[in-house]
Amino acid sequence: MIGTIRRHQQWLWAIIITLTIASFVIFMGGRGGQNGGASRDVSFGSVAGDKVSREEYLNARNEVLLQILFSTGQPFKDQTERARMELEQRIYVRLLMIKKEDEFGVKVTSDKAGQFATRMMQQFGHGSQVNPEDFRKFLEQQGLTFEDLDRFIRHELGMQELMSTVGLTGALITPQEAQELYRRERQEVSAEAIFFSPSNYLDEVKVTPEAIGQYYSNQVANYRLPERVQVAFVEFPYTNYFPKVEKEITNLTEIVNANYERMGTNQFKDAKTPEEAKAKIKEEVLKRNAAVYAKREANQFATPLFDNPPLPLQKFTQYAESNKMNVAVTAPFSKDEPPKGLDVGLDFARAAFNLSPTDAPYAQPIEGRDAIYVIAFSKRLPSEIQPLDQIRDKVTMNYKLGQAMFKARKAGMDFWLSVSNTLAQGKTFDAAAAEAKLKPVHLPPFSQSSEEVTNVDPAELETLKQLAFTTAPGKASTFRSTREGGLIVYVKEKLPMDEAKMKQDMPQFIAYARQVREREAFDTWFRKEFERAHIDAPFLKQQQEAMSKRAG
Repeated sequence: MIGTIRRHQQWLWAIIITLTIASFVIFMGGRGGQNGGASRDVSFGSVAGDKVSREEYLNARNEVLLQILFSTGQPFKDQTERARMELEQRIYVRLLMIKKEDEFGVKVTSDKAGQFATRMMQQFGHGSQVNPEDFRKFLEQQGLTFEDLDRFIRHELGMQELMSTVGLTGALITPQEAQELYRRERQEVSAEAIFFSPSNYLDEVKVTPEAIGQYYSNQVANYRLPERVQVAFVEFPYTNYFPKVEKEITNLTEIVNANYERMGTNQFKDAKTPEEAKAKIKEEVLKRNAAVYAKREANQFATPLFDNPPLPLQKFTQYAESNKMNVAVTAPFSKDEPPKGLDVGLDFARAAFNLSPTDAPYAQPIEGRDAIYVIAFSKRLPSEIQPLDQIRDKVTMNYKLGQAMFKARKAGMDFWLSVSNTLAQGKTFDAAAAEAKLKPVHLPPFSQSSEEVTNVDPAELETLKQLAFTTAPGKASTFRSTREGGLIVYVKEKLPMDEAKMKQDMPQFIAYARQVREREAFDTWFRKEFERAHIDAPFLKQQQEAMSKRAG
């Protein structure tokens, strides 16, 4: 329990509550949203019997957008249908939370809100002071205001106070309970494991033309190419504006050093030295500031494209060249993938699929990881099934991997069926593995709270721990299939606790355990409140029905 929460405890001020909510889907941009011109009589549903007004909905939505902005460092981008669904779920969770704050009479003073805002701005500015006017402009680019920010801060602080109030009873924990939790979390075991990976069985797979043909026929639906598009684009790289930004940020070195002290090299896995990490931090700071200039020039470039009538597509290249810009064309890409060679999100693909040669030949500037892009319609390609002769190598590899996965899991099951008898005969686990021509991996000591174990794929770590701590010492676990193949764990022994270290850690651990219990108690309470609230959102239900019809 605590080990799981520990891996997710580094939240800033965003209170995230895991709830099972009906799948709501709607997207409204900025203050007015896509339905900005719609009638104000449109129903936004109700929360706990109280109707949700348009203003309440939009206010909550903007607060959620700020929550995402400050917790991730990036503005929300509705790149996928799932992302839009999660956004809507969080809006109604927030509406209910705000209602509960009012019911409990939670009030936040201006001084407390101001102190919180200062810390938040410093975090957003990578440790340096942020000019309020610059931040106001940044918020406006996201369709947000300082009024949204003030309301967001007060509600965030109110939520923390509400959590402390409701979760108070859950924070009660005795020293004896804390010791039991500590032992459960920190008790280490000595173990071995055998990993059954498909890669070890690829050479055993026999490939014949008949087998590949049959496999292709059975899986032909998986080799259908979806509808794709190609777009022409003009790129405004952030690096073009780095010299200008470096001249403006006079304390760039101090900002980089402050961020390095806060993050170290952990934020950049490919940074091997402090110098490399600082170089990457510097690049991120420069990109964030350069994006403002890139977007400004991209907007200036794009404005004439949307004249009435718009610039004809055949003149796009000529127009770009007259502005000393190069035009490139993407490779074909689908709605669910970004184009190869461009570091962009799925908003790029969505904008591309909304283009047409007549009604909408151009899209507004799109922000990427390294540049701003202005795109124009080029070509639309229909869905088609790829002939076997064109993709034989791919089909063959898929066939081999599938067969190798089957062989790996069969080997795991066969070994599991035999190892118990071998151990009962007094033989060692290593001997049993040798007889089966398998090689155990000798693992370093690990506990329930271990976040990594040497020689273990992170994707299989939780399965490894679950098997290890449900298997008695001197025994082998059952075989467990995983996406990577499968594994069996042999537990040698439970290692003795370091009583001196436990005593030293206990004050901090008790405080942490109380915090966890408090949050669990609050989460349980809020789940019940959510169930009783009877959230009603008619237009979201309509969208859900539309999704079901499409799926059917």
